[in-house]
This record gives sequence, C-alpha cells and structure tokens, in this order.
Amino acid sequence: MAISSHSPAPLRARFGDALVVRGDAGYDDARRVWNGVIDRRPAAIARCASSDDVAAALAHAREHGLAVAVRGGGHNVAGTAVNDGGLVIDLSPMRAVRADPASGTATAQGGATWGDVDRATQPHGLAVPGGVVSETGIAGLSLGGGYSHQRRRDGMTIDNLVSAEVVLADGRVVRASEDEHADLFWALRGGRETLGVVTEFEYRMHPLGPEVLSMHVAYPLDAIDVVFERYREYAHGAPDELATALLVWTIPPVPGLPEEIVGLPYVGVVGLYAGAVDEGEEIIAPYRDIAEPIADLTHVGSYLEEQSALDPLFPEGQRYFWKSLYARELSDGAMDIVKRRSLERPSMQTLMIIRHLGGEISRIPADATAFGDRSAQFLVSIDSTWQRPEDDAENIAYTRAFHDELLPHSDGRSYVNFASDGGDAPPSRVREIKKQYDPDGVL
Repeated sequence: MAISSHSPAPLRARFGDALVVRGDAGYDDARRVWNGVIDRRPAAIARCASSDDVAAALAHAREHGLAVAVRGGGHNVAGTAVNDGGLVIDLSPMRAVRADPASGTATAQGGATWGDVDRATQPHGLAVPGGVVSETGIAGLSLGGGYSHQRRRDGMTIDNLVSAEVVLADGRVVRASEDEHADLFWALRGGRETLGVVTEFEYRMHPLGPEVLSMHVAYPLDAIDVVFERYREYAHGAPDELATALLVWTIPPVPGLPEEIVGLPYVGVVGLYAGAVDEGEEIIAPYRDIAEPIADLTHVGSYLEEQSALDPLFPEGQRYFWKSLYARELSDGAMDIVKRRSLERPSMQTLMIIRHLGGEISRIPADATAFGDRSAQFLVSIDSTWQRPEDDAENIAYTRAFHDELLPHSDGRSYVNFASDGGDAPPSRVREIKKQYDPDGVL
C-alpha cells in the first residue's frame, strides 16, 4: 500500500515540516542518495530527531502496511536507504557524537557520518575504526562489518561496537550489548538483515593520530606484473599496524600533481601505518621501491585529512555499481584475471582495489558475530564508477563479468557494503532472531 491511498495526516501531525511527501518542495532532494544509479520514489520520508520519532514512524508503517527503508548517511552503494512507494525513516538529523576518553568509548547517533565521529575523537588522539570516506554514514558501514585504515591492528568496526540502542519493529527501545539482548547484538554485527532501527552506537576508541604515516605510490601500468608480485610477497610479512591495498586506477586531479600525469592509468600501493612514524617509514620502504614511480605522495599528515582525502573522488551523484569477493590467498590465476580485467575497464574512473585483511580481523572467532568466517586475507573490490546514464549497461555488465570470472578463485563470499546487488543471504541463525524481534516483517 502506498501512502497516497490514505491520508498522511497522522504523520504530518507528528512530524510537521520534517515529513516530506510526493509533491512537497524538496522531495527530490530528500529522496536522493549518494549513488546516482538509484532513482526510487518513496511515498513519504520522515526525518526523525529522536528514538520516539522512529517509533512513531514505525507504528504508522505497521498500521498501513508500508514498506520501510532506513536512511543513515544514504551512502550505501545498493541504495538501501530509499525504496519505492514506502516510508523512509531518515536519521540524518540525528548526528550528535560524544567522545569519553575516560571510558575509552564514543557514542554516536545513527545519522552521524565518520567525519562527525573523527572530529569528536581526534582532539583526544583517539579513533574509532570506521570508514575511509568521511561522508559515509556510520550506521550501514558499522552493521555490515567496517574496514578502516587501522583494521589489521584494531579489527573491524563491528569488533569495536560496545552497544547499540535499537528501536524494534513494535516500537520498543532496547539496548543491545554482550549483557543485554545478546542475541540481537550478535545478529546486528554483520548479520545482513534489518532487525531494528539503530539510533545510537557505542564504540571502543583506540590511540591513533593526530598525525599518521600515509603511503600513496603510483607506478606505471607497464610495471603491473612486478608490482602485483611484490605486493603479494610483502603483504604476507606485514605487521598488524600496517594496512595496505593494491589498486588499478586513474590518477585523479590531486593538488600538487603535475598536470601531465593527471588522467594516466596506473597500478598503485596505498596504506596507513597505525604506529610510530619512524618505525613505519622503514617498514613501508619496500612498497615504495618496487619500480620507478609516476608519483609518490607518501607523507606524514593529519589523520582527519587522510580520512577525508577520498571524499572528492567519490562524490554524490556519480554512477556506481560495485561487487566484491573474499580470498584466503591471491592465487596466480586470480592475479592474472585481476590484471587483465583491470586493463579492460570501460570507464577510467573505475577502481579495482585489493585490500589486505588478516591481523586482528582474523583472530576473532567466526561464531563471535553474525559476520561469520574471518579467514580471508584479501578482499577484491570492483568499484565501477562512471558519469552518464547511457553507459549504465556496459559498466554493470563489465562488473558482473569480472566478478563471475574471479569467483572460482575466491571464497565465494561477498562484502555487503561493496555489493550493489545486496550481497550474500543472511545466516540462518540471523533469520531466526529476526522472527523473534520482527515477527510481522515490518522491517
């Protein structure tokens, strides 16, 4: 049922101008999300300022049989923040963040971004392992897993989630943690299912910043074989403090780079050292000496600047279609496919990136959270990016073909936050927990 088939008056009485329906000024802005491919038209968008607002919106959805989408930062590549014909519970007004150095925790409302969190924690020389684009919402990234610049030292974002305030489908507000609603807390962490609306996250913070050692080395494409081989070799001996990635991309218009190299395709090695700078410089030296680089932007700089460095390269409104696969090892066959397919990109904006995992991530038992198996040492992500709607079919087909060819060389699992098609199905235990907390399938 769409909201147009009955009166939205009860919602309007509750939310006033914070309710946006079709025909209202600002409707198109309110329904727009980061990924320009997503073009959905909800019947109503309720901009919530509290858990009580969320409960009221859910009550309306239950009463009128409306499908519900939950918007945190609106940054998910699959566009899960918006639906067609239903109700969007928009948490974007709820962005307060509190950092408590005494307890070592930070508390953030569900509409906050990672930039909001970083700005609250960095004055204390502390960081929550979170997103690497500051405009990313904390909610979707946290619940899906979360790979940060310090992932190998401190684990995934879900491994640093202490508790969550959740508005359940029946309107109850509960606190989920290891001690309260432990089954819900288990399922929230990587369960790939909507179990409630998380309106507040409590995270564990770790010492990092305000300055960090950041590595950005661009090699010419004709060095791709040796760069891939050396990267695979060096990754196996890397300390937990070093989180790196191997990528094929196009040199963007970054301030300070010579104009003649902007737009060149390249193979790169990037990373951040979450430890002492002088120690890190020695450790990353081999990555910087694989071949003669086109550019080497390795530097010591602000953690806040590093966290927002990618923001202008992934702006709202561009068109994105991403797929990903985990791999325990980078086999010769997998490397050959990645090299060949990376050189066939229909859009030079498309990023192929292999993130090194392991470290603390793989020390967490598979059954500790709903995320499951942690044994993969690498995550291959095909981040197709382009500008024009008429190029949608070609770029989506390329991404799917790349993924399908690589599939036999992987663990067969995908990462939900890098999956335009929604990724893997929830574990059976999560589905059982959903029946307990949302028996009528409101969410």
